[in-house]
Amino acid sequence: MELQQVFEQGVASQRAGQLARAETLFRQVVRADPTHFQALHMLGFVRAQQGDFNEAVNFLNKAVKQKPGDVTALTHYAYALLAMQRFEQALAAYDRVLAIDPRHFEALYNRGVVLSQLQRFEEALAALDQALALQPRVVTTLYNRAVVLVALERYAEALDCYDQVLAEDPGNLPAMANRAMVVLNLCDWPRAAQISPASVASTGPPLTLMGYSDDKQLQLQCATATVRAMVPQPHAPLWRGEKYRHDRIRLAYVSADFNEHVVASQLTPLIERHDRTKFQVIGIATGRPDDSATRARLVKAFDRFHDFGALNSDEIAQRMREMEIDIAIDLGGHTGLTRLRIFAHRPAPVQVSWLGYPGTTGADFMDYLIGDAVVTPLAHQEFFTEKLVHLPDSYFPTDDALQIGTAPARADAGLPQTGFVFCSFNANWKFTAPVFDVWMRLLKAVPGSVLWLKRPNDVARQNLEREAAARGVDASRLVFAGDMPSLADHLARHALADLFLDTLPYNAHATAAHALWTGLPVLTCQGEAFAGRVSASLLKAAELPELVTGSLDEYEALALRLALEPELLQSFKDRLKDNRGTAPLFDGTRFRQNMEAAFAAMLK
Repeated sequence: MELQQVFEQGVASQRAGQLARAETLFRQVVRADPTHFQALHMLGFVRAQQGDFNEAVNFLNKAVKQKPGDVTALTHYAYALLAMQRFEQALAAYDRVLAIDPRHFEALYNRGVVLSQLQRFEEALAALDQALALQPRVVTTLYNRAVVLVALERYAEALDCYDQVLAEDPGNLPAMANRAMVVLNLCDWPRAAQISPASVASTGPPLTLMGYSDDKQLQLQCATATVRAMVPQPHAPLWRGEKYRHDRIRLAYVSADFNEHVVASQLTPLIERHDRTKFQVIGIATGRPDDSATRARLVKAFDRFHDFGALNSDEIAQRMREMEIDIAIDLGGHTGLTRLRIFAHRPAPVQVSWLGYPGTTGADFMDYLIGDAVVTPLAHQEFFTEKLVHLPDSYFPTDDALQIGTAPARADAGLPQTGFVFCSFNANWKFTAPVFDVWMRLLKAVPGSVLWLKRPNDVARQNLEREAAARGVDASRLVFAGDMPSLADHLARHALADLFLDTLPYNAHATAAHALWTGLPVLTCQGEAFAGRVSASLLKAAELPELVTGSLDEYEALALRLALEPELLQSFKDRLKDNRGTAPLFDGTRFRQNMEAAFAAMLK
């Protein structure tokens, strides 16, 4: 049979959905003629349809070398690269398509997707807008445009875009889930009230649910469903029970946030302190690098640092297995740049969740979750798929050498010269109507007081001011703090506040730790689930358990007492100042020892 006939039979088989037969026929052609463009192209295309993108890229690359100007082959090549998360190469391939056909819809759309993955969001938006100009009502384009708008913190536009998606496709679960978080970012509480926690749990992501509910069972269901969708079929484990004989335990910390991010700054003191006689400490970066001092300090702290941001999760898992990691620690969980798929391949004998995500991953391939008796009491074990490991004090690391700048004047911070300053520097998506009700009653009960908040997006600010007015409080009593040049400057302005008011169902985490380090008392209401118990953990480790309340009524009553009884508030400030030298929360060496003891126990 002539090669062309074999090729045509392969095409017919592919069109009939008989991919295995098509593959066999195309391979037959390529063996006979390794330069056969059409067979190379179709073999690569079929392998992509079968999910083997690595081999697909190999054949499609050979095809486009044969005919560099063939738009269809180039498009298939670019998509295979995108599927493998080789984003820079995919971008170059889509640019080649658009150089030939500037109005190629698929190339414009996927170029936007790639640029979004590369966090080049303004360029991504421009590409998606070009695609929408060609085909205005394509749901996937509208959806990805909304994702990019969220990344640009243009939440009102993102909400409108998600509404368009759901008008076209009412059952689009990712759009429902993302819209729920956008509503929180806008502090649009009337709309949030129309969104049930059960509906959020059914759509995910788990982090969004934590803003709506502290129902531990719902959080578990949401996490496990998210993992099932992420990893529909179990992967063959890369580690198969081999016994390593390393002279030191090899720890690998895995994160997409090894840059100017709070996770990196929290982690660095621990990495610097790890006992190198017992541990080799490896950093696995899965996100985008930056040139920040935070990243530079962290990179220097690790014994070995690997920038794997350009690799996909499967490739990273293989690299980790080759390193013979003893304990792999995921710092991301179900946060925005999650790489839990790495751990689904079981690259290490012990896999641990810690720090970046306050809840269960819902993944049976994660062995342990590091918490403490407050955030993850053993009575809550049934709501975690991981085995709970408790540190003796708080699970949360603090930097006991964190620098604090010079406090500004009240006027420079936009605060009145006199009057009590309540503050909450939490992200505004954590603000909820019940807690805001308490805050407004406090302002009315304490003459001349103000509420100092981190400045949110413009629409959220307008909504907060409207909500204050609706509760009988002049909106001018909400003061919004802008960005500061450095963390030291931000910490310095805490001296102008009198009391930090926590949020619920999602507490302050690093924000509370920072406040306590500066000497600012934090008042919290302990919630039901992990995310709502972190400030309680921090306060108990700071030896200020009296500032942990059990209900919003108690929270409000104690806040009012502290505002009206200066001596009582000062007593807490004095204790906090004294405790900086002695309390477990501020003892980095003690924390390091606790962590290392936990790691050693995991390997027994």
